[in-house]
Formats: sequence, C-alpha cells, structure tokens
Amino acid sequence: MTVASITRMDSLNSDVFYDILRRVDGATLASAACACAAFKAISNEEKLWEDVCYSMWPSTKRDDVKTLISSTGGFKKFYADCFPLIVNKTVPEFGWGDYSEYPEEWTEAEYYGDYDELESVSPSDFVSIVDIKYKEKTICSKVLWGIPNASVQNGWFSDCPFRVDLFSYASRDEDHPGEVTLSVSDGLPPVTSLERERKDGKLWQELHNGIRVSWIMVNLKVKQAANLSSWYAVDGQRHWPTSEDYMLHFGSVVPVKDISPSHVVKCIITLRFQVTDIEGSGTHTTLNLTEICMKLGNMEGGHVNGRNSLFVLKEALSCDRSKDYGLVLESCRLYSKVQSEIIEEKIRYENRLERLYVVGGITAFVLLCCYFL
Repeated sequence: MTVASITRMDSLNSDVFYDILRRVDGATLASAACACAAFKAISNEEKLWEDVCYSMWPSTKRDDVKTLISSTGGFKKFYADCFPLIVNKTVPEFGWGDYSEYPEEWTEAEYYGDYDELESVSPSDFVSIVDIKYKEKTICSKVLWGIPNASVQNGWFSDCPFRVDLFSYASRDEDHPGEVTLSVSDGLPPVTSLERERKDGKLWQELHNGIRVSWIMVNLKVKQAANLSSWYAVDGQRHWPTSEDYMLHFGSVVPVKDISPSHVVKCIITLRFQVTDIEGSGTHTTLNLTEICMKLGNMEGGHVNGRNSLFVLKEALSCDRSKDYGLVLESCRLYSKVQSEIIEEKIRYENRLERLYVVGGITAFVLLCCYFL
C-alpha cells in the first residue's frame, strides 16, 4: 500500500470503513485487520464478528447461544476457535500387537484415568451447536445443552458406546417423515427411478458435494469451543439394494496421546437421508433427513464408551486447528488406512489363535487315545 493511498484512506470517514467491513466474510475481515491501523481498530468491533457468526452459524442468533458466546470470550474469539477445523498431522503406525506393552489386566477404560478424575468432567459441561447447510441454504440448526440421557453415575451411559442423537426417526415411519426435507425446488436433481439413480448416482453426488455440516462443541466449565466436524463429507455410502437411504459421514481425527492407548480417536458425525416421492417425471423428488448423530470411534473399529468420551471431548477442544480442509481430509484418510491395517492384523492374530486351539485339541485327543490304548 502506497503513502498516497494511505493518505486518501485516512481522509475517509470511519463509517465508510465500517460499512465496507461489515459486508465481508470472517477470513477477509481478519486479513483486513492487518492492512492498516484504521481497519485494525474497526475489525475489533464485536458487532462485526457477531454478524459473521450469524452468517456462518445461524444457531448463534438464539438468545441463549448469544449469552453463552459472550460468557466464553465473545464472537471474535468464538469465530477464531470454531472456523478452523481440528487437524491431526500425524496418525501413529499403531498395530494390534502394540497392545502387548500394556499389562493384560489393564483395560482401556482404566487407561483413561481413575474415577476421581472424572469429577472434573461432566456431561452437563458440554453444549452442541449444530448447523447443516445444503449449498447456501440452512436446512437445520439445533442446540443441545448437555449430553442427553447422560450421567456419570448412570452405568448405562458410562459403559455403553457414546452417541449423541440430534434427532432420529424410523426410516419407514409415514407418521414421522422428518422435520427437514430437500426437494427439486431446492436444487436437487430429479430422480425418475431408483434404477437410473443406481447407475448414474447424480443425486448421491449432489448430496456428497452440497451438504455442509458444522458441529461445534462448547465446554462451559473451561470456556473452550471447537468445531468437531469437517464441513465437507469425508466419506459416505448408499444402502443397497433399495438405494433409498444415503449416509454421509463428517468428522475429525482427535489426537489424545495421553488419553487413549492408540493416541487418536475419530469423531464420526453421520447424516442419513431417505429418498421419497419418486415418480416418472422426477419433479416431486424429495429427501427426508431422518438421522443426525455423533459418535467417537477407536482404532480397532469399535466405539468409545460414554465415560471415556468425556475425556476425549475435553481434550478435543484444545487440539491444533487449520483452515486447510486438505489437511483434515488427509488426516481422516490416514486414520482409515491405519485402522484397516489394525483390523486385518487383529483378524490374522485371532485366526492364528484359533488354529492353535484346533491343533492343540487334536494333539490332546491323540495323546488321550494313545494313553487308553
């Protein structure tokens, strides 16, 4: 920026600057703060960041959420915490045999710490702020205070796989078609028949590329927040043979070196859509969003239980973050690769044990027969 341009900018009214900056997105607003002293001063205005957050996460317009954000440092801090995504640049080459370094009596649950430490983490500490968009249209905004049906004194929650359901309907229940729908009028490609969709997959591809998910978790006690989602889908699947159900998976790989034996846990956010109202013309093609849930998976292909999930969620809010979606996607791909290798190794190990048992049984039988003969 030249001296002449700076002089011309200094002569402008600050209201003009404010009017300019209130029209830009968060990334541009943050960059503008580095351009000149005038922009830096105006970019600290909390109202600008409030508008940015409203645009990105419509659920932040709620009065209870606005109060929550104000109590945790304000909208500028909230954006800085939740716009970048969680990244884990290294997924350890962790094999099934590596568990041998832990004593046999040392279960994974005990690795997460003793019950006295759990007093510092409670299900009521967490707030989920969830926004789902199809292209530029917001199709769902939900806020969950606490973790539903959870209590550290509740054995059911502590011992069962951790899962948070934003909402869920029976996929074939005509009385509950779902509170969120998408149709051709929203930009979906028409589906004239499931057979044709099975071949070209246009609707599936449109969903995979068009749906955006943000799942922000806030810890009320430590006043930290992070986006556990990946914005874009990292993978998904169509349910055969009907092809009426589509599942998209979002999430992030959370480094938890001092918490889990595998040092990483994957946050898995699943959306399930069901295709309805298919007719020959395709003009009435409709999708119902029938399920939104979040789970935590481990390297063995299992799920983290409720008790241990509280430690993972608390750790996730202080993880490294990046605006580079490529890093997030690469982290998820590497996690899946290592996980597949671990599961395959586990299967080979169990098969070897099974063969040893069989051989041992045959040997014992032969010796027994020889003894009686």
